[in-house]
Amino acid sequence: MGWIMAADMRAPNLSASACARDTCHRPGSRGAGPRLGRESDVAGDGSMPEIARSVVEPLDEAECLRLISAGGVGRIGYIGRFGPTVLPVNYALYEGTIVFRTGQESPMGEDLRTGIEHAESKVAFEIDEISQATREGWSILVQGSAHPVDSEAERVSVMQSGVEAWAGGEKELFVRVVPTHITGRRIRRTDPPSAG
Repeated sequence: MGWIMAADMRAPNLSASACARDTCHRPGSRGAGPRLGRESDVAGDGSMPEIARSVVEPLDEAECLRLISAGGVGRIGYIGRFGPTVLPVNYALYEGTIVFRTGQESPMGEDLRTGIEHAESKVAFEIDEISQATREGWSILVQGSAHPVDSEAERVSVMQSGVEAWAGGEKELFVRVVPTHITGRRIRRTDPPSAG
């Protein structure tokens, strides 16, 4: 495999003939940049229309737990054998913990097992709901320890969470994220200022 030379990575040199095809440099045009707005582009009263502004609001822990209580899809972040790793998983909120399933012998299952008794991996778990259309939504970050469920009694208990993995294959390992810190924020649009 050959190396890419720095010269090959430069932007292409646009000749005058190539530039002439560009709408902003068409023969007979006055400017060398994009077309600016005209007076007719503004609102009927001659002013530019106001747009809504975004506001970021912090969420308290109770509101964070309320928002994630329905379960769904979240992202588990941890340090794996190849470095920082973030993966989507189906989760449920059960008895104050995040519960999800993975394969016992899966890379995630192996990475989250420390091999040391009573030692647990520090993880982050993120859940969000975002509307691209309105540019509004919320995001919750749960930080804590990943506790692989090993005892049969605890396994019977977490099975009551009802969490199921969408991905196929054996997902016999239940993992609980025991929160030590929960934070969240909501982004919402405010109405534009009223005229007058």
